[in-house]
Amino acid sequence: MKKKFSKHWKGSKLPRKQRKYATNLPLHLRKKLLSINLSKELRKKYNKRNVPARKNDTVKIMRGKFKKKQGKITEARLKTGKIIVEGIQRKKMDGSKVNIPMRASNLQIIELNLDDKRRFGIAKDKNKEKKTGEMKNAS
Repeated sequence: MKKKFSKHWKGSKLPRKQRKYATNLPLHLRKKLLSINLSKELRKKYNKRNVPARKNDTVKIMRGKFKKKQGKITEARLKTGKIIVEGIQRKKMDGSKVNIPMRASNLQIIELNLDDKRRFGIAKDKNKEKKTGEMKNAS
């Protein structure tokens, strides 16, 4: 099998081909693999089921040892497909603490970081506002 990423890959039932596709994805497409489910309130508000993880999103852990704990995303590692959540740490034998990388599928977004206004198309085009304003004045 070729090692290079194929833009023409449609899909396959074979797990080895699915793993190969995900492993060889370029970083700009790999971001979509780090999508996290939204809470019920956010689903209703934004009419979306999941969104790609971003730094400073507040998440709730749904599976594992840290189930039901909450924290902010401090880092999203595209290479490994893991997310680091603030305050989720394990104590090592020497006494130091280390962050635990989490999979996106085990998290749920409770609060979104909306610093980037383009994230949900919240930023409005100034030309559109002017045109709609002119149409209202004309009628």
